[in-house]
Amino acid sequence: MKSIWESNQFHRQPDLVVVGAGIVGLFTALFHKRAFPHHHVLVLERGPFPSGASVKNAGFACFGSPSELLADLSNEGTDAMLDRVEERWLGLLELRKELGDLAIGFEPTGGHEMYAEHDPLYTKVADGFDRLNEQLHPIFGKAVFQWDDASIHRFGLTGVKHLVRTDLEGPLDTGMLMRSLLQKSVGSGVLVRTNAHLTGIIEQASGVELSLANSEVVRAANVVVATNGYSKALFPELDVQPARGQVLLTEPVEGLRLKGTFHYDEGYVYFRDYNGRVLLGGGRNLDIAGETTTEDATTPLIQNELERLLREVILPGKTIAVAQRWSGIMGMGASKSPIVQHMGPRVVVAVRLGGMGVAIGIRVARQAAGLIG
Repeated sequence: MKSIWESNQFHRQPDLVVVGAGIVGLFTALFHKRAFPHHHVLVLERGPFPSGASVKNAGFACFGSPSELLADLSNEGTDAMLDRVEERWLGLLELRKELGDLAIGFEPTGGHEMYAEHDPLYTKVADGFDRLNEQLHPIFGKAVFQWDDASIHRFGLTGVKHLVRTDLEGPLDTGMLMRSLLQKSVGSGVLVRTNAHLTGIIEQASGVELSLANSEVVRAANVVVATNGYSKALFPELDVQPARGQVLLTEPVEGLRLKGTFHYDEGYVYFRDYNGRVLLGGGRNLDIAGETTTEDATTPLIQNELERLLREVILPGKTIAVAQRWSGIMGMGASKSPIVQHMGPRVVVAVRLGGMGVAIGIRVARQAAGLIG
């Protein structure tokens, strides 16, 4: 019982369906629409709004802390580490140029990594510090990291012995980012359909059939799946594991001295200031098995540890209530590199962002769009 207007504008067969309205999904749809303005491009999103890691993260515009990059250097070699950093840095520059700093709430307040006294990570970082800066110089054209122990007191931190700073990172507002990207995509002619939970994909010679949870079938010429940590449900053979990241946000903190983004424990813990509050997340390394899940929840084990860090390190001597808690599902695997490939002639996946979707999402989307003719 559809009208001709509904059939022509909303229900005609798409030239491209993108599954997932996150950073990768919306940018993929946008780039394809720009390349093929006459194509009907449909985005299917399981939630009432974009609901994946793109809107559940802590809002870091970062490319890797010294301890993380040195670990990558040790595990995968110089070329792999440098290629990954360059992709992240170029992605951040493209993201800021495409949407604008104001529209994504980017603040160039700097990024930091901190080390407690007798922290073995400090020894590793100190030993490789100068060499790391030399290796990164061709990408950035300057020394990326500098020691900034003098700022430990300025930020009000305690139990911290050493601090590294880079002026090239900063926080952003991923809610603003996603709203801006959503508006830009829809403005280009992309149709976004929410509350459309995909349950199955069948590729045929003439197209692709997509089964939705409401028993509806959508047929498309081509499909890009950009569901990141949820991809295993559709493609069990992919090396993508869900990785839950838990976050908390405090009530306003009077006289908060914190400014910028902060990494701790090889990036497993991260925190920042947000409108006079502290936004703190991570701790997945305390229970890797338990956090390999798509369940949207928080756990006492990790939340208690985050609160301990809040009391003892970030806001010593203050009793601050937690205003909000949430979690987001990232996509991880044996490699930190994303998977962007054909699963069939008409089906492409763009997944496994490794917790760096803000930085590399736009470039992963550009690559995925390029695989669809």
